Amino acid sequence: MAHGLEQRPDKGKQRRRGLPQLSLYVLGQLLGPVALLTLLMTCVIWLTQLPRLLDLVINRGQSAPTFLYLTSLLIPSLLVIILPIAFFFGTLFTLSRLNGDSELVVMASAGYSQRQLGIPVFMAALIVMAITWICALWLMPMGQRALAAKVVDISADIGAALLNAGEFQTPAKGLTVFIHQMNNNGQISGILVHDNREAIRPITYIAQRGVLAQTQGGSRLIMYDGTVEQSAAGGSQLSVLNFKNYSFNLDQFAGLARITLRRTNERYLDELINPPETRGITKEIRNSWLAEAHNRLAQPLYCLAFAMIALAAILRGRRQRGALAMRLTGASLAAAALRIAGYGVAGPAASHPSLFALFYAIPLIGVLLAWMVLMGWSPAAMLARRTTAGAAA
Repeated sequence: MAHGLEQRPDKGKQRRRGLPQLSLYVLGQLLGPVALLTLLMTCVIWLTQLPRLLDLVINRGQSAPTFLYLTSLLIPSLLVIILPIAFFFGTLFTLSRLNGDSELVVMASAGYSQRQLGIPVFMAALIVMAITWICALWLMPMGQRALAAKVVDISADIGAALLNAGEFQTPAKGLTVFIHQMNNNGQISGILVHDNREAIRPITYIAQRGVLAQTQGGSRLIMYDGTVEQSAAGGSQLSVLNFKNYSFNLDQFAGLARITLRRTNERYLDELINPPETRGITKEIRNSWLAEAHNRLAQPLYCLAFAMIALAAILRGRRQRGALAMRLTGASLAAAALRIAGYGVAGPAASHPSLFALFYAIPLIGVLLAWMVLMGWSPAAMLARRTTAGAAA
């Protein structure tokens, strides 16, 4: 029995070896607001991006699922910007609420130090950093590539814009198409095509039936049993030609061909640092790609700076509402200034590679300054110490 008691582990020691329950509680309180803010901010910004794709989808006769698919591909690029900002305000809100409800005071009375409070905050920061890196390095270029490929396919599929029966369609300037009816087999009845690209010699195609077909040469509208009417001399002359079948080339109205050189946001990290292309890449383009690579690597580091700023704003100073409101306002302005500085360096760094180090220096400087404030090295505190020292002398 004694031997069994000696081998039994101490539950208290096991609890102390793991993450304290208070840390898990604070971590859970942090992740909830961060996730909610991320969802709300993503929805708001996502809605602002819809109009630029809505026109393409409507004009090309695409379905609602296609529209939702296209817009969903924008989400990773939005999350790269939104996640650090949502983390900052979520952390600031949670710590402020815990402080306002006196939960931090109770935790401190139970022996939960400020250093222990920083553990769940930085754990949440590391989680958000990992998600941001995944979005920036993999999901964003993957989504942008899929979006570009789908847009090219939609632009090239001029036939999809002609499938709305009973409506006059204008898939290209100077071209009007009317289809009376289309059955489930793709057979069309009642076709009118008016080509007015040459105003002095407009051509009108009228056919009893037809079909949209994808041939080796591209998209074709094949019409049967119809006439071709062409006017000349300002409309004073009209020539009519009957035909049994006539193939109308639709590819001439398709969108632009795919650009072989991928855009910056479509490239993975290795393609930005070591591009596979050997031609058509100038020094300016190469520097802009390198700047984008460093920017993607540095963006998640702002989570660390925002975590330090939030901790410094809540844990330093008096607990009165007025003083706390001033600190929260100052923390928000400091975080905004830090992030704007990071965005501001992106342009000059694309032209001056010597500025690449600023991508990493700016968030790390924010971490250092916030740590100094947290340690009591703020300008106001240092001025108060000097005043006290002078009065004592």
